[in-house]
Amino acid sequence: MSETCGLPDETSNQSSTPRLVLVIPTFNEVENINPLLDRLQDVLQHLDWEVIFVDDDSNDGTRHKISERALDNRRVRCIHRVGRRGLSTACVEGILASEAPIVAIMDADLQHDESLLPSLYEAVTADGYDLAIGSRYMQGGGIGDWSQSRHFVSRLATRISQWVTKVRVSDPMSGFFMFQRKSMDTAIRDVSGLGFKLLLDLLLSTDRSLNIKELPYHFRPRQAGESKLNAQVAWRMILLILDKKFGHIIPARFVSFALVGSVGVVVHFLALILTYRILGSDFVLAQAIATLVAMTSNFLLNNISTFSDHSLSGWGLLRGWVSFVAACSIGAVANVGIAGVLFSQEVDWVLSALAGAMVGSVWNYATTAVYTWKSS
Repeated sequence: MSETCGLPDETSNQSSTPRLVLVIPTFNEVENINPLLDRLQDVLQHLDWEVIFVDDDSNDGTRHKISERALDNRRVRCIHRVGRRGLSTACVEGILASEAPIVAIMDADLQHDESLLPSLYEAVTADGYDLAIGSRYMQGGGIGDWSQSRHFVSRLATRISQWVTKVRVSDPMSGFFMFQRKSMDTAIRDVSGLGFKLLLDLLLSTDRSLNIKELPYHFRPRQAGESKLNAQVAWRMILLILDKKFGHIIPARFVSFALVGSVGVVVHFLALILTYRILGSDFVLAQAIATLVAMTSNFLLNNISTFSDHSLSGWGLLRGWVSFVAACSIGAVANVGIAGVLFSQEVDWVLSALAGAMVGSVWNYATTAVYTWKSS
């Protein structure tokens, strides 16, 4: 009997349900699919496994490339998602689409070292760990040739994650890990899906002490496609933490929506100063223009931050803008109406204004979440 990494050859005793499922979220990774599958075939040849790609409606042919490989390989499956995006939610859908007792999460960009997979598998099967993590930051690991700014952002995010999880893990932001399904069943049910890093979400969602092992690996340079690490990822991480810490009191999305609204106030006054004080327009006209500019600013910022997992594009962006402006116009009327009624009842003007603003904000958030972005 041939063995690899101390594990028996499982291929001679395959059942209808593989022992291991690799869940790989994709978006515009067409050039990476073939080399990734070839590498997986090589390193996992002694194991009973399948791979589920969860594709967020790529427009570069990624899904068709996966389908081509799936026709010739029973191990390959694809879930095509339309109208929603996000690495964490994609991973969760892939996990729930398989009954395999061992689950691995990795990216499709070839930056994760697939040769580590047998060692991760041995850790959660032969060694009995609940969770095995590929770590870039423990001794023996590395991040490759990252720029100084990207390195700084990654380390800062890692430090914050370590602080909020209270778990002694060197790389809680890792996107490369494996776990026993039974150990994460409750956590998977409770993940928020707001962040781009499922591991952090799982660590914040678990209700039990986990037996964790970390294994070092070197993060490779991206060979094709575009990096997903940007300011949006950092913001989504902040939303995830807010949701886990305060979501039972106030939704994290609403916090983001309110912060965007605060930016809109600044935009409004800048536009008003430009049109009324500098260009000399009529005040009422200038106020109307400033209001429309602020609404547009709020819409665009919410589209790339608060509702990035339901972001609109193309004609959908225009339709979304129309519905957003319509909803917020009603919210403005509600704002003024509530404030006016309270003030007429001799409520302090500051409290009246705050009450009106709160009612307007809640209305705007609730209606646009449902009708503009169709948030679930």
